[in-house]
Amino acid sequence: MPDMPLNVLVFIALALIFDFLNGFHDSSNIVATLIASRALTGRTALAITAVAEFVGPFLFGVAVATTLGHEVLVNAEVKLSVAMSALLAAVIWNLITWWLGIPSSSSHALVGGLLGAAVSESGFGVIRLAGLEKVVLALAISPLIGLAAGYFVMKLVLFLARPAPPSINTWFKRSQLVTAIALALSHGTNDAQKTMGIITLGLVSAQVLPRFEVPLWVIAISASAIALGTWTGGWRLIRTIGGKFFKIRPVHGFTTQLASASVILGAALLGGPVSTTQVVSSAVMGVGSAERVSKVRWEVASQIVMAWITTIPVSAVLSALIAVILRQWF
Repeated sequence: MPDMPLNVLVFIALALIFDFLNGFHDSSNIVATLIASRALTGRTALAITAVAEFVGPFLFGVAVATTLGHEVLVNAEVKLSVAMSALLAAVIWNLITWWLGIPSSSSHALVGGLLGAAVSESGFGVIRLAGLEKVVLALAISPLIGLAAGYFVMKLVLFLARPAPPSINTWFKRSQLVTAIALALSHGTNDAQKTMGIITLGLVSAQVLPRFEVPLWVIAISASAIALGTWTGGWRLIRTIGGKFFKIRPVHGFTTQLASASVILGAALLGGPVSTTQVVSSAVMGVGSAERVSKVRWEVASQIVMAWITTIPVSAVLSALIAVILRQWF
């Protein structure tokens, strides 16, 4: 790690706090169905998930980090205060939605924060439209893909399991360990990279790095922070995803994790920063709908959709206000 001034160290610390809260906030996405279906105890599920979250970014590259940190904004025009404002706004929003038990999107909060602070500081010319379109498209269609994937995977599993005896439930319960690890790897790959991207963006803005290239030490600290946050566990959100949509059985946990991991990992390899919260919540609804549409408590889903819709504009406005305050310091 190179020598850095105090304001850059403060910025990195804030980014790691966001990363920790991202893992804390999103742990529900991976372990909720595991715990609800009684495949594993809560603490064991969180520990296994945390290890897989740490390993993920080292296995599947940094395509998402490059998209978020290099392709959305013109790096030469982005000041360190912009990246810090985005992080502060995202942290505040994550804490509010965690307290209310609403599984909102850390990805949406970070993207909204970046846009709000950057436009406030430099105007709309700072936005790279091609990169923004890529991010918005990934965030917009991933919930629909998650819903469809959950629905069709569940239909396929029910069809294939028709002649199976009741003991098939034991197989589904045990198999969730494999699908949960796959989901955790995909989450670590996608979500930890968002922190890597914004840290690298800040280092370039502060002229600590000459160009946008994610250092190994940034990958390591980002992976560590999200893994630690995941291990801590956001139990309010675990209860929302694991019990408020419908009563989850082992087959639901298995199919939800399989569908979600496929969507999230595919997006990560393509460089699309999707919302794990959105994908998993949508997959849970798709899985429930595959059995019976009325099985899903859609009033809970509507609350989550409202949080998805409001996250980007609220975090953008909040970030712009914070940027005005931080501008004096930087």
